[in-house]
Amino acid sequence: MIEARHLRVLRAVAATGSFSAAARELGCTQPAVSQQMKALESSAGTPLLIRTGREMRLTQAGEALVRHASGILAGLTAAEEEIAAIAGLRAGRVRLVSFPSGSSTLVPGALAALRAAHPGTRVSLVEAEPPRSVEMLREGDCDIALAFRYGTSGAEWDDLVVRPLLTDRLIGLVPEGHRLAGADAVGIGELAEESWIAGCPRCRRQLVEVCEESGFTPRIDFATDDYPAVIGLVGAGLGVAVLPELAIESVRPKGARTVSVEPAVEREIVALTLPDLAQVPAVAATLDQLSLAAAR
Repeated sequence: MIEARHLRVLRAVAATGSFSAAARELGCTQPAVSQQMKALESSAGTPLLIRTGREMRLTQAGEALVRHASGILAGLTAAEEEIAAIAGLRAGRVRLVSFPSGSSTLVPGALAALRAAHPGTRVSLVEAEPPRSVEMLREGDCDIALAFRYGTSGAEWDDLVVRPLLTDRLIGLVPEGHRLAGADAVGIGELAEESWIAGCPRCRRQLVEVCEESGFTPRIDFATDDYPAVIGLVGAGLGVAVLPELAIESVRPKGARTVSVEPAVEREIVALTLPDLAQVPAVAATLDQLSLAAAR
């Protein structure tokens, strides 16, 4: 295998015409130059220099190797500089995927702080709900996935680095004129006869399970995953809903009142990445800023 240090020696010998002059230029001894040239010729499998008295002349193979050496060494130098910039957070890229309510609450502050601290680091954002966001992480389509889960069972994430961020409680929404609008807390069973507004079948699964544990199946008349639409429908008096607290933070609930729902339903908000990616400085810095944003 041809080593970069041997190429540097060959280029110095070719430029100066002798081992001793090359040694002076490289700051080493003449025997060290001779030894490295022997190692390079052994790796190349052919003579690279012809020694005639005190002069050194390149063979055809030596000329070819010197010709390529400049480009190889320049490429290595550029790679070393780029890696040093990334390691020092003067450069780098992070691909983030987040669910919508996380995008509007946690992500903006975290990315603004990251940009202020490390302006050379670029972050891109796309939206996806789990489990799709987690699939994107495993498939290499992102570096960090902002995700959530209900309950504490997380065996499906055992292969990932899990950074807990916060616990997000589901909050009830009722129209302003609703009989329970002024209540501090509402048992979910008290809403059994209401018209419900909920998300897609996968998104509403947790709601349905909680309602069924309280002895009823919610009558879902309106289905939408758009949080402002949910709040608008509630505000118009068309039904009731439960939304994550993060979602309510990001949208002004015009015409609707929030109430605590019992039993409490909570979801854990986390940032996920792969073990190797967690060692990348830009990814680690982004995880830290997400943690700080969640703590505010």
